Amino acid sequence: MLALLATARAAPQGCWLRQASGLHPSALAPRASSVCASFFSAASAGTVATAAKPPPSPSVTPVTKLLIDGEFRTSNSTTFTEVLNPANQDLVALVPVCTPAELAEAVASSKAAFTGWKNTPISTRTRVMLRYQSLIRENMDQLAAVITMEQGKTLADARGDVFRGLEVVEQAAGMATYTMGETAENVAAGVDCYSIRQPLGVTAGICPFNFPAMIPLWMFPLAITAGNTMVLKPSERNPGATVMLAALAQEAGLPPGVLNVVHGGRDTVDGICDHPDIRAVSFVGSDTAGRHIHARASATGKRVQCNMGAKNHAVVMPDADPEAAANALVGAAFGAAGQRCMAISTVVFVDSPGGDGPGDRTSVILDTIVRKAKALRVGPGTDPTVEVGPVISPAAKARIEALIQSGVDQGTRVLLDGRGVLPPPGYETGNFVGPTVLDNVRPDMEAYRQEIFGPVLLVLRTESLDAAIALVNANMYGNGTAIFTRSGSAARKFQNEVDVGQVGINIPIPVPLPFFSFTGTRGSFAGSTNFYGKAGVNFYTQTKTVTASWKENDERAGSSVPVAMPTSQQV
Repeated sequence: MLALLATARAAPQGCWLRQASGLHPSALAPRASSVCASFFSAASAGTVATAAKPPPSPSVTPVTKLLIDGEFRTSNSTTFTEVLNPANQDLVALVPVCTPAELAEAVASSKAAFTGWKNTPISTRTRVMLRYQSLIRENMDQLAAVITMEQGKTLADARGDVFRGLEVVEQAAGMATYTMGETAENVAAGVDCYSIRQPLGVTAGICPFNFPAMIPLWMFPLAITAGNTMVLKPSERNPGATVMLAALAQEAGLPPGVLNVVHGGRDTVDGICDHPDIRAVSFVGSDTAGRHIHARASATGKRVQCNMGAKNHAVVMPDADPEAAANALVGAAFGAAGQRCMAISTVVFVDSPGGDGPGDRTSVILDTIVRKAKALRVGPGTDPTVEVGPVISPAAKARIEALIQSGVDQGTRVLLDGRGVLPPPGYETGNFVGPTVLDNVRPDMEAYRQEIFGPVLLVLRTESLDAAIALVNANMYGNGTAIFTRSGSAARKFQNEVDVGQVGINIPIPVPLPFFSFTGTRGSFAGSTNFYGKAGVNFYTQTKTVTASWKENDERAGSSVPVAMPTSQQV
């Protein structure tokens, strides 16, 4: 991917991240050519964890480095995962599966750094975040280029990925107000009681492939600004942006050991869950992985927060504005190729009585959705005219297309079929699936019961808002939902009765800004408290309550020992 430079610290401050030159020949995004390569090294011989491909040449393939104790270093591992450009299958980099010894060293580094970092004034910690957010802004385009190259999303969407994470960094810069305690004076004669919030210790973050910048930034800025240290594991499919963010955090002034970065798959995850010195684990990803991590980490006494799968419904009322609803649904269903945990994958039309003809509002909106979705351009994310990039892997593409076919086999009506979409010349091997719309879907169908995680919109109908709410609530997931209506009473009824953690009213993707929290519920979340906002700070801190007595003259001095339960009535 990138030419090897000297270590980051060797360059003048603010310059090293912009001095790299010479992308790997397979790299797609030319704008990434100025991204720092100090955290990549030449590959060594070893095992590549992919199938049916000759191993890449060790002399030309860069290997992503670990960050341990403030130093980007080459792993001793002999097992690697390939990072492939989803638009053309070009090899971008190799990611090592870190050894157990390297994971142990990373945790030990975080543990050793904790006491000094915890006792660093909170104003100093927040100033690191102020510098950090500035560095992220300066390098926004470079981060976006790496995301597009490794993950596939469009450059515009990749910038949004970085920016939504940046907003959490800005929240972290105000950490002092989030960690203030409470005081009650004179709870008994001469006795005061107060609570303080303190960091936990070593924490860990395990990240998904779909948001290589935003999700890591949900985790480590809050954790470390609250006084913790963190061991972070980015997705092995696209770790480049996360490692760049870690390098920028170092440049912002983060001391060695406060943030360590390791790589790997299930073995690394299990090592994180099992390590006795890790106090809390944050995870975003699939149901299977989330349930495994929640069970395994909880079994060792850790705090755990797991954001998992979703099946987000949008309810469209008969009074909804057709054009506005169609625009919102197309963007929410097909943006990022549907690979968002808050994507709208299901639309529920509340039909008016007798409204089943070609001119009724549901048909008008559906026709508009299909027309607008058909016009979306599919291709590589580096093309500024492209609106739908590839999905992450050939396996993901095959799974999406299989679920579309299952819907066809079970009786859905295909309004738009994105299978077999023709990519631009030169990208014939890309993982492209075009926007797809399936009508007449039933809740018992496989396409409805599974999280498709692709550019597929399912269409259902109900006769009333009550029936629509019941349908949403019967689904196992509770991440997000939306209603489109001009009726305040319908909107209020929906927000009150729907059992979903995040509700949009004429907003298709109601992801809260970080002064609130990301509040998925039911099958979409497992663990203690939710991500970012006050809930996120609470997850990374613990409350200590102090009861203090400072009396000028203790009348009981020298009297008998009190053995009864103390109460506020005792003087």
